[in-house]
Amino acid sequence: MIATTTVLVVEDDRAIRRGLVDALKFGGYAVHEAEEGRAGLQMALSLPIDLALLDVVLPGLDGFAILQALRQAKSTLPVILVTARGAEGDRVRGLQEGADDYVVKPFSARELLARVEAVLRRSASRVAPALSLRLPSGEVDFARREVRLADGSVRQLSDKEHGVLRYLAVARGHVVSRDELLERVWGLDPRGLQTRTIDMHMTRLREKLVGCGSEVVVTVRGQGYLLAPDCAVVGG
Repeated sequence: MIATTTVLVVEDDRAIRRGLVDALKFGGYAVHEAEEGRAGLQMALSLPIDLALLDVVLPGLDGFAILQALRQAKSTLPVILVTARGAEGDRVRGLQEGADDYVVKPFSARELLARVEAVLRRSASRVAPALSLRLPSGEVDFARREVRLADGSVRQLSDKEHGVLRYLAVARGHVVSRDELLERVWGLDPRGLQTRTIDMHMTRLREKLVGCGSEVVVTVRGQGYLLAPDCAVVGG
C-alpha cells in the first residue's frame, strides 16, 4: 500500500463516517469525505482519488446512482459499497452494476482495511494484466492456461488452478488469504464456510508446477499464500 493512496468516503452518518475516515488514516491512506450524495459524486469526478467508499443509502443521490455515474466517467475507479446487515439485494445489485466489493455494517477496521487493500490490488490487474509467469525452469502462459517446462513438456491448468495462479500473480508481493481466494476465484462468500477445496486445488496445482525450479506457491502459515519472489510476472 502506497502512503499517498487517496480514498473518498461518502457516508451521511457522522459517527460511521468518522470511524471510516479514522480507520483509513490509521492504515496510511489520505482521505476525502462527503456526507451527501451529490457532493460525493462531484468530489469523485473532480478529485484525483484512487478508490471510492460509498454508503448505499444517502441523501441527494444514493450509492447506486453514484456508482453508475462513476462507471460511465471513471470506468476503472475501484468502488466499495457500504451496506446494511441483511441487505443481500443491495449487495447483489451493487456487484451486478460494477462495484468491486462491499462491506456490511457493522464491520471492524481490520476488515475494512483488508478489503480496501484487496480491491486496490485487484484494480491494478485492469491496467496491467498478468500474461505469463517466468519461472526458474519454465513458464506459465495464462492465455493458453498451461505450464511449459524447460524440458519442453506442457501441463494444462484447470479453470480454478489458472484462476488461483493468476490471482497470486496480480497480488505479487502480498499474502492472499484463503477467504480472499474463495471469494474472488470461486465466487463464494467465505463467512462461516467450511471447505477443503482450497487445499485440494493447491495440491493439484503444485503437482503441475513440479520441475519448475522452485516452489512457485509459498504457504504462509496462518495467513494464506504468496507467489515465490523468484517468479517474474510479465504484464500486457
